[in-house]
Amino acid sequence: MTARGAGFTLVELMVTLVVAAILLAVGVPSFRELIQNNRLATATNEVVATLHLARSEAVKGNARVTVCKSANGTSCVTSGNWSQGWLVFTDPNSNAAYDSGTETLLRVQGKISGDVSVTGDGSLADYVSYVGSGQSKLTDGALQSGIILICDARGDKAARAVLGSGVGHIRLGNDSNGDGIVEDASGTNLSCP
Repeated sequence: MTARGAGFTLVELMVTLVVAAILLAVGVPSFRELIQNNRLATATNEVVATLHLARSEAVKGNARVTVCKSANGTSCVTSGNWSQGWLVFTDPNSNAAYDSGTETLLRVQGKISGDVSVTGDGSLADYVSYVGSGQSKLTDGALQSGIILICDARGDKAARAVLGSGVGHIRLGNDSNGDGIVEDASGTNLSCP
């Protein structure tokens, strides 16, 4: 009997490499989807946490607190979408614009990372503002409600929605009819830009 050397044969090495390649081919797409889902969840959580902060500060201080889009972290903008970042600040003059020196800046959110798009519709396109009662109101005093849609390159099927109501409640949109697309409260499909 001859003793076999402690090593791999060429066939064993090839089989191991083929198995590893198969596992990698199956695992990489799943891992990429996991990363995309985590980016969407993070962006959604940032939006929700910001709105909760603004509402609680408005109620606590019995004063208007506004969240606005901001490209530079120092002023509000009306162009672009929420993905570029936002500011949370006290807004005693109810103009939905941060006035440095006279208003208190509560939080600055920088650009959302990755290919995530955050877009507000209707009255939530540029700002969200809460008054001391906890209601969300426009600068003219009308109740403010709408949807902030969070999307990535996968489009509508992966979208998430933050639904804001005039009474100040914030809730997440869901896929109520099982078609894989998020709907608003009336059942209308929400579409990513």
